[in-house]
Amino acid sequence: MTGIPLVDLAAQYRSYRDEIDAAMQRVCERASFIMGPEVTELEERLAAFCGTPYCITCANGTDALVLALLALRIGPGDEVITSAFSFIATAEAIATVGARPVFTDIEEDTCLIDATGIEAHITPKTRAIIPVSLYGQCPDMDAVNRIASRHGLAVIEDAAQSFGAVYREKRSCALSSLATTSFFPAKPLGCYGDGGAVFTTDAALAEHIASLRLHGQTTRYHHRHLGMNSRLDTVQAAVLLVKLTHFEDEIFRRQEVANRYHRLLADLPIRLPPIREDRRSVWAQYVVRSDRRDRIAARLAAENIATGIHYPVPLHLQEVFSSLGYRLGDFPHAENASHEVLSLPMSAFLSENDQLRIAHAIEAAVGT
Repeated sequence: MTGIPLVDLAAQYRSYRDEIDAAMQRVCERASFIMGPEVTELEERLAAFCGTPYCITCANGTDALVLALLALRIGPGDEVITSAFSFIATAEAIATVGARPVFTDIEEDTCLIDATGIEAHITPKTRAIIPVSLYGQCPDMDAVNRIASRHGLAVIEDAAQSFGAVYREKRSCALSSLATTSFFPAKPLGCYGDGGAVFTTDAALAEHIASLRLHGQTTRYHHRHLGMNSRLDTVQAAVLLVKLTHFEDEIFRRQEVANRYHRLLADLPIRLPPIREDRRSVWAQYVVRSDRRDRIAARLAAENIATGIHYPVPLHLQEVFSSLGYRLGDFPHAENASHEVLSLPMSAFLSENDQLRIAHAIEAAVGT
C-alpha cells in the first residue's frame, strides 16, 4: 500500500523541479555560495511579503531566536516568559543566552499561549515575552503586546510555524517589533536544509542582528560585537525565492485541504483544530485531539499513513529543564494536550483520495 507522508516534499519538488534546479544551478555556476545576491533579494521579498521594514536571514530558526535575544542584550540574570507547550527551540534559545525560561499555560482549545496567564509570571527580572505560534495559527498578539507595554517588556513573536498566517489583517512576523521564523523543510515555506530569519521594525536592531549573524562584524574583519556564524547559504535562498513565488497558491491549497478534513472528520468523536475568527491559519500541521490518540496513530501506521505528535512532553516537564523547579500539574492544559494531540498528513499536495483514506482509517480506529 502506497504510503502517505506527513508532509509531501517530494510532490512539491516535482511541481517546481525545473525552476528549483535552474535556481540552484545559477548559484553553482556563479560559485557565490555564501551571502550571494539571492540572500539580499530574499530578505527584501520576505520583508515585503510580511509588511515589515527589515528582514535578516540566518542559518536556522533557533539561531533566529538567539539573535533576537542577543540584540536585546538579554542574558544571565534575566527572565523570558514563553509557552509551556512548544518545540524546545524557544526555551532552548532563552537558556542559550543565559536567561531563565519562565513558562505559562496554554489556551485549552487552541494550544496557543494563554495571554491571561502571563502577568502572574512577571517579576523584576522579566525582560521579554516570546509568544509562540502553533500549528499555523498566531496567538493573541494584541493582548500580549498590551501586557508587554504595561510592563516595559520586549515581545518576540516566534513564528516558526506561522509564516504566511494572518492575525487581524496583518501578516505573522509583522505583529511586534521583533519576530523570528524557520525555513526547516517541513515548514509552510521551507528550504532544502536549515534556514531562518528575524524580522524587525527597528533599524538599529536590524543593523545589530545583521552584524551578530556574521561574527559581530561591521566591516570586513572589523568586529564590534561577540557574534556567531549564522548565515543563510545562497543555495537555500535560491530555493526559497522559487517557493515564495508559489507560496500564496500553496496557502490557498492548504486551506482547501484543511476544509476537506473538517468535512470528512466532523462527525467522528475527535476534536478538530479551532481557528479564531480574527485569524487565518497557514496550517503548518492539522492537529486533532483524542483520548484515543495512540489507538488512532497505530491504526494509521498499520495502513502506512504517517502521523506526528507535536508535542508529547510539555517544556516544563522536559528533563533538561528539571532544575527550574516545575512539577507535574503546574500547567494542566499543556499536560492534557501532550496526551491528546495528533498531527495528520498536511501539505498543499495532499489529494482528496488520500484524505478519504485517512478519514476512513480514523473512523475505523475510533469505532473499535
